[in-house]
Amino acid sequence: MFVALRDLRFARGRFILIGAVVALITVLVGFLSGLTGGLATQNISAVLAIPSDRLVFSAPTTDESVSFADSAVTEDQATSWESVEGVSSVEPIGISQTRAEAGDARAAVALFGVQPGFTDSSPSQDGRVVLSAPVARDLDVDTGDTVTIAGTSYTVEAVGGDAWYSHTPVIEMTLSDWQAYSAATGSPDAYATVLAVTGDADWAAADASTTTISQTTLGSLTALSSFRSEIGSLLLMVAMLFGISGLVIGAFFTVWTMQRKGDIAVLKALGASTSSLVRDALGQALIVLLTGIGVGLGLVALFGVLVGNALPFMLNPLTTVLPGVIMIVLGLAGAAFALRSVTSADPLTALGSNR
Repeated sequence: MFVALRDLRFARGRFILIGAVVALITVLVGFLSGLTGGLATQNISAVLAIPSDRLVFSAPTTDESVSFADSAVTEDQATSWESVEGVSSVEPIGISQTRAEAGDARAAVALFGVQPGFTDSSPSQDGRVVLSAPVARDLDVDTGDTVTIAGTSYTVEAVGGDAWYSHTPVIEMTLSDWQAYSAATGSPDAYATVLAVTGDADWAAADASTTTISQTTLGSLTALSSFRSEIGSLLLMVAMLFGISGLVIGAFFTVWTMQRKGDIAVLKALGASTSSLVRDALGQALIVLLTGIGVGLGLVALFGVLVGNALPFMLNPLTTVLPGVIMIVLGLAGAAFALRSVTSADPLTALGSNR
């Protein structure tokens, strides 16, 4: 590493240039990763919070895949699932998207109709609702206040959590209140959207006998069309940025190593082994990557703190440390392509044999 460190001190301009490029790419990757995580959270956090082993959807009438928007399970299907061997509990859940009002304030919300006691945050009786923190903030209400949904007033029993469904914050109400809301808005026969099933059953056989489709909680996320299209596009952009970062960093180190080819030949003529020169070159690349990525992640963390709730931005190790590690691996892989100048350098070149 002696030569690498001396070269970094001598070629400070190149070091700063490459480090700045690495830092900027890290900012782009980190920002997009945080935005992807934030948008995903605002799409699926309420679904992931449902305590169940499987979510059961009604079978679609066409060849299309199941979706929360089209699913409508019946009471008979819920009863059939309760009699399935290995099933310990079946909880119907109604899901709708609408608007809530409080005074002059309005907000788009997702209604989750559940049985009282389904979770610790579920409302205890009809006529009461539990608001997630974003809804309470948008409507400027607190515990004991009243909100209006589709012309019906409900008392706010509690406020808490940060549950989102398809980019709308969640309001929990009782299942019977949700069914009454559905009847008032044109679906008088609505029983529930999905069933939250707990147990260890023969899921395929149960699906066939009940004319339903059961999926794991993670598998059910694809039933949200907005999540499916959004996350696919964002992950593609993140993957392309990772690929671009590897190519750009590799190109920089290729040029840098080619400029050092004469020095490398001299070192070989003095007895330096190829393996030591490879370690020297990769160590130099690692120092540049760690410095640039460290600065970039620091800027991403600062941005995440500053934006607060203004953007759906997730700041955690999954959106900062993990992209940083991937960029280091890709950067070293790109730098490894530049090592041909090291391994093929001829000591006789340094001694003037080609003159």
